[in-house]
Amino acid sequence: QLQLVESGGGAAQPGGSLRLSCTASGWTLYYYNIAWFRHTPGKEREKIACINISSDTSTWSSDAVKGRFTISRDNSKNTVSLQMNSLKPEDTAVYYCAAVSTVDPCDRNIEYVDWGQGTQVTVSS
Repeated sequence: QLQLVESGGGAAQPGGSLRLSCTASGWTLYYYNIAWFRHTPGKEREKIACINISSDTSTWSSDAVKGRFTISRDNSKNTVSLQMNSLKPEDTAVYYCAAVSTVDPCDRNIEYVDWGQGTQVTVSS
């Protein structure tokens, strides 16, 4: 089972930036679809960005974050990052990375099998 670890969460002011990272030991993330989800109490979990298996450029992002958040791979560090710019209070949530080894496009309604423990992001002034 792939064990994912997120890092980089914390507090930011509106308009600020944070960078989240997702890594795994012993497994090569390049061979997985990797997605970032977020969850706020009282709301459904939301997929906000993903990157396709064996690709550094095939990505998708939701309308809520498009133009502000960027997902990318650093294969030398076996890491998938989420660069979050122009943060808004409504971005406050627990952020999770998730993985599945499939050729199905990452933006489809596929089941992500392995999940990290989550990292809190809080945006407030």
